[in-house]
Amino acid sequence: MSTSETASFGYEDIPAEEKEERVGAIFSGVARKYDVMNDAMSVGMHRLWKDKFVRRVRPQSGETILDMAGGTGDIAFRMAPSGAAITVSDINQDMLDVGIERAAKRGIANGPEGLEWSRQNAEELSFPDRVFDAYTIAFGIRNVTHIDRALAEAHRVLKFGGRFFCLEFSTTQWPGFSEIYDAYSHKLVPKLGQMIAGDEDSYRYLIESIRRFPTMPEFEAMIRDAGFKRTKVEPILGGLVAIHSGWKV
Repeated sequence: MSTSETASFGYEDIPAEEKEERVGAIFSGVARKYDVMNDAMSVGMHRLWKDKFVRRVRPQSGETILDMAGGTGDIAFRMAPSGAAITVSDINQDMLDVGIERAAKRGIANGPEGLEWSRQNAEELSFPDRVFDAYTIAFGIRNVTHIDRALAEAHRVLKFGGRFFCLEFSTTQWPGFSEIYDAYSHKLVPKLGQMIAGDEDSYRYLIESIRRFPTMPEFEAMIRDAGFKRTKVEPILGGLVAIHSGWKV
């Protein structure tokens, strides 16, 4: 009997060592249409969710912030006016390349005077211990192979007093709405993916990965297990999306 570790890939369980490559292939394929698809899938609401998320982070001038899985720059662009020193990291270079191009079009410099861009694996960050004031990750943590390792790394690179913020899909608890959203996401989102990005399978995976992600209480417990204190969950649309936070003390 095989004892090899498995990981979820949508509704499929695959050898854990395969997930990183398979997820990488998906995001390389959809990188150029990723933000267009976000608008289509959420009817533009992802912009409001991200605005709210950044308001909760409250970036400040003089702070150092790691925006993990931030490839296309959506969160970093919202934080940049604060004057914080922001490092945008992603495991996927294609996503980072899109973000760098978008930054240039916005007149945001690449480097110490603007945004730093760094290819990183969330489970094995190359940064030293205790260097960041805040760690943000939006719609990315469900795609890592070992969520517990990514959380441990987030805790490691934060300074004492540093804060962790995660924006991620969850499961709405509003009666009736959950059934409507399930029907929409499973039946229409993959079709939108085919129409807009020419890729139905990748968007089917993205929806399935949401369904396999831990519930809000389960994920909050994982954040606490990583060492964070004063953890909090803020559901949006009944938990369709949630902002998770914690402090390193």
